[in-house]
Amino acid sequence: MEIAIRMVCPLYQRPGPDSQRVDEVLYGWSLTSLGSPVEGWVPVRTHYGYEGWMRQTDLLSLPDTWEGNGWITAPFADVLTGPEVECPVLATLPRGGMVCRTEGDCPEGWCQVRLPDGREGYLKAAHLTPRLYEPLTCPEEELRALVVERAASYLGVQYRWGGKSPLGIDCSGLTFMAWMFGGVTLYRDAKLVEGYAARPIPPETCKPADLLYFPGHVALCLGGGAYLHATAREGKVVVGSLNPEDSRYRADLAGQLLTGGTVFPLHT
Repeated sequence: MEIAIRMVCPLYQRPGPDSQRVDEVLYGWSLTSLGSPVEGWVPVRTHYGYEGWMRQTDLLSLPDTWEGNGWITAPFADVLTGPEVECPVLATLPRGGMVCRTEGDCPEGWCQVRLPDGREGYLKAAHLTPRLYEPLTCPEEELRALVVERAASYLGVQYRWGGKSPLGIDCSGLTFMAWMFGGVTLYRDAKLVEGYAARPIPPETCKPADLLYFPGHVALCLGGGAYLHATAREGKVVVGSLNPEDSRYRADLAGQLLTGGTVFPLHT
């Protein structure tokens, strides 16, 4: 098992920094090596089935004994040597980065965590949420609201091809991350793929947190014709609209809407 040990680790189409960035793996995420390194580059598969090449220096090889159980929710969070804000910083992790929360005694508002390399430190408890292995068990409307809230936390973040962090994010990275916090794994790219959580539905039936698919683009439905998306044209995460009377209307997208998508087995 390989573990990403940089804050944000680019995944490339081919070995070498001149290749296209196709994805990003965040700190603490696990990967499977697909072969021997090639001049410092390792072919890998992510835990959600995406393949590419990563720098060998971005990875730590571990036995199958370390597993993160908590996600960072703040845009960035410092892991400190002690439970006081004056303590030195061990690592700075992005939203979606993963750590292992331990059972150590902590002052109120703090939690103790272990990093993949064995170091232990402290985080503000408000910056960490339990990792989910299955969809969050709650009423549908609560799950929808959570996903919309997580997606909206990236508003204003710059557009970055292949990005998935507050340093930069693309359209499918945004929808992937928003639903990840709900315990749901979407396909990484802007299309529906069998075997992943989302299935097609008529666009007019989409509710908040459902997906809107365009050629090479995906957005998160907000309801009332509005949607949230990471767009190269604006260069950041913004709210758009399918309503011609809305100032945020994008005629180029509205005219190319292909389908809606939902993760729910029944769409009522």
